Amino acid sequence: MRFAGAAAPSDARVVARSRTEPEAFAELYDRHAPAVHRYVRRRLGEQAAEDVVAETFLAAFRQRNRYDTARPDARPWLYGIAANLVGKHRRSETRKLRALARTGVDPVADTATERVDERLSASSASRRLARALAGLSAGDREVLLLAAWADLTYEQIGEALSIPVGTVRSRLHRARRKVREALGGADPTRTEEATE
Repeated sequence: MRFAGAAAPSDARVVARSRTEPEAFAELYDRHAPAVHRYVRRRLGEQAAEDVVAETFLAAFRQRNRYDTARPDARPWLYGIAANLVGKHRRSETRKLRALARTGVDPVADTATERVDERLSASSASRRLARALAGLSAGDREVLLLAAWADLTYEQIGEALSIPVGTVRSRLHRARRKVREALGGADPTRTEEATE
């Protein structure tokens, strides 16, 4: 029970508590499922995202006894699990990116919310971006998308993928360079808000 105004417990404390009170794990789901879902949805589409997010939190729940409670933020752990599950869908993702590169039609975009004029002007850039993403190695693409779509730090990406921070930096540098070239010099991980 929390009192009004009391700080929420860290993710590590929630996981630790869930070891004796399994229902406490729902708090971790409530905190992070929407962000993990957005990340996976952008990678695989809405239908696959629902399944992958459910699988991610089920795997996390089953592995909660092995979670390192010295790490207060569970996001890298959760994104690491999600990334492994996305890896199972990687061939499908690459096919979708190649289809987008050929056709300019994004099979995972929410077309109900897109306006026609935006789609027409963005089609060329989307094709080039999709072609560039499809051309990246799986490791480089994973690091780039965790930085761009999940907004993880280098350290969190390293933790999520179980790779050294130096490897994260080199993969991200290589991926950014390749995608930047494909986009005519635009940084693939910068948002419009960041550039304004």
